[in-house]
Amino acid sequence: MTRAFFRFVVFALVLAGAGAALGRFVPASRPALQAGLDRIGLGRQADRWFGSDDGLANRALDRAAAHGESAAAAVPLPPAVTVARAATRAFRDRLYLSGTLVAREEAMVGPQIDGLRITELLADDGDRVGKGQVLARLDRSQLDALAAQSDAALARADASIAQAGNAIAQFDATNGQAQADYLRSRRLEAGVISQSALDQRASAARASEAQLAGARSALAVAQADRRSQEAQRRELDVRLARTDVRAPVAGVVSRRSARLGALAMNAGDALFRITGDGAIDLDAEAPEDSLARVRVAMAGSVTVSGDPNPIPGRVRLISSEIDKTTRLGHVRIALDPDPAARIGAFATAVVEISRRDGLGVPTSALMGQDGDWSLEVVADGGRVERRAVEPGLTAGNDIEIRQGIAAGEIVVVRAAAFLRPGDVVRPMMADTAGPRSAGEEARR
Repeated sequence: MTRAFFRFVVFALVLAGAGAALGRFVPASRPALQAGLDRIGLGRQADRWFGSDDGLANRALDRAAAHGESAAAAVPLPPAVTVARAATRAFRDRLYLSGTLVAREEAMVGPQIDGLRITELLADDGDRVGKGQVLARLDRSQLDALAAQSDAALARADASIAQAGNAIAQFDATNGQAQADYLRSRRLEAGVISQSALDQRASAARASEAQLAGARSALAVAQADRRSQEAQRRELDVRLARTDVRAPVAGVVSRRSARLGALAMNAGDALFRITGDGAIDLDAEAPEDSLARVRVAMAGSVTVSGDPNPIPGRVRLISSEIDKTTRLGHVRIALDPDPAARIGAFATAVVEISRRDGLGVPTSALMGQDGDWSLEVVADGGRVERRAVEPGLTAGNDIEIRQGIAAGEIVVVRAAAFLRPGDVVRPMMADTAGPRSAGEEARR
């Protein structure tokens, strides 16, 4: 029984001592907390049991006086907090995008004639080619044989035309003689030439006319045959020209699918893909609400995966359609020529929507969420005030404050969540060279 009573007494003394110690360690900057502890007997009232603060203070002053210090030096200082001044700086409204690099205009080069084997390749991936440049050659041996046959047919047609011309000349002379004999016979008086002789000469005149007409028709046929042979020859020339696969536009070969010895077929993949003028775009997706802020010709920078150097670009095209499932639209950003930009690569972009000057504070000073934002402002005398603010754009480690504070006011940068309105603090200006007091900052 005696041991239990002793334990109870020790526990009560420890509990009372802890309460008295709690009352002593409350800082002078928290008068409201000190008054609350006094009301429950854990503040200055506890000194009746464990000694007065005056005695402790007198002993502290005696020690300070022994070292040549003033009594004011023994008074505890308010807590130090890091602060910064609200200042005007430039802010930029930016839109961050990501997507894939694509060719702005891509030409698909395929064979214009089927079934011929590829005999020569004259371009490869990454080669810059000019318009009309030969990229590959196809086997033309069969077409050369047809061309030789066509040449022989043309020569035969020319001979037929010449033969028809000679026949016309011969029949023209014969017809002239027959017509002259017939006319002379008709002028003779009756009884000088018999009727049968006159009929024979008339028949000879008509026959010579028919022969002349036939020769002329033969000439027309020969000429028509030659025109047909010429048309066939022109067709062969076109087919022969198509054995040279040429670039339809100037640009860079982005892909070569052609293989030496393979049959060129229109139904298969294109033999070559050419990026027109080597121009490359970033095809990026943007939410529909962000898409409404983008305008053509806005400046931006594109960073290709694996290359830290940004590539300048400008918005070239904004999609007029929004995907009804994803609610995303497409934005095309034209890139400046750069060897790091390769079709199919992943890239990110930053588009500058607008730029303006505004009042900025460090981002760490802003407190709140879901539209309820505030700052802790250090007023005169080091007293803390809480201000409702309206944040805006961000730039690096700073955020724009559009409403709620004025330029030059001091805001708490760190530890603001541990302060309450009315607390007294000792502000220390944030600087790369280390914190300094607000008084030092004012003297500067």
